[in-house]
Amino acid sequence: MFFSYKRSGSDAKVFHHRKEIYISVSERLSKMKIGFAFCAIVLVSIAYASDPGQLQDFCVAVPDSASAVFVNGKFCKNPNMVVADDFLFQGLNNAGNTSNNLGSFVTPVNVNQLEGLNTLGVSMARLDFAPYGINPPHTHPRATEAFLLVEGTLYVGFVTSNPADPAQKNKLFTKYLYPGDVFVFPQGLIHFQFNVGKTNAVAFASFGSQNPGTITIANAVFGSDPKINPDVLAKAFQVEKNIIDYLQAQFWYNSN
Repeated sequence: MFFSYKRSGSDAKVFHHRKEIYISVSERLSKMKIGFAFCAIVLVSIAYASDPGQLQDFCVAVPDSASAVFVNGKFCKNPNMVVADDFLFQGLNNAGNTSNNLGSFVTPVNVNQLEGLNTLGVSMARLDFAPYGINPPHTHPRATEAFLLVEGTLYVGFVTSNPADPAQKNKLFTKYLYPGDVFVFPQGLIHFQFNVGKTNAVAFASFGSQNPGTITIANAVFGSDPKINPDVLAKAFQVEKNIIDYLQAQFWYNSN
């Protein structure tokens, strides 16, 4: 025996109402998926943000003095004119002159010293410290730094960016380093290295950029040309203007 069922008017209304709800939910889920996919693409793009990728085996830089215009990076040398010396830097075994106000010296090996690094996304530096010498608080706006200590004892650290919660303070991460230790300074964060030993210290740093850049905080704030209006700095640092005048009158040595 077969039974047939005929929807009543109220049942049909309920059915159509549920169908509309299902369609509405499906549309929202579809939009959410599209939104999540877009966010994922953006996040992946940010995560892989770095120096531009290579479009050829190498692109040996042409000196700026020979360039007619400025570009984001360096012009490429004719590949047929490239020689082995374009990829060679010599002298990193030599200590830098630490006879200065800071007691430190940085010998960079980036695209400005070694043209063969152009487009390769890496560079390095040697850092020499006299006893109690310091590489003062600074940042590298375009690269993370991996720091290897090979001689001496250093006190190093970095400070986080401004926290989302105004009630919290920037967090300081510090460590004492000994020969063979490696410490990482995240890209763009203020960091420093200080020789706490009675002997010289030597370290080597590697960067994830052909030209990491350096902003030494004190030099940039108090030694800029032209000078920042002292009223601005007095208000920002909550000190008397005469203190700012004194600081701006100092010679700010650049070890980088």
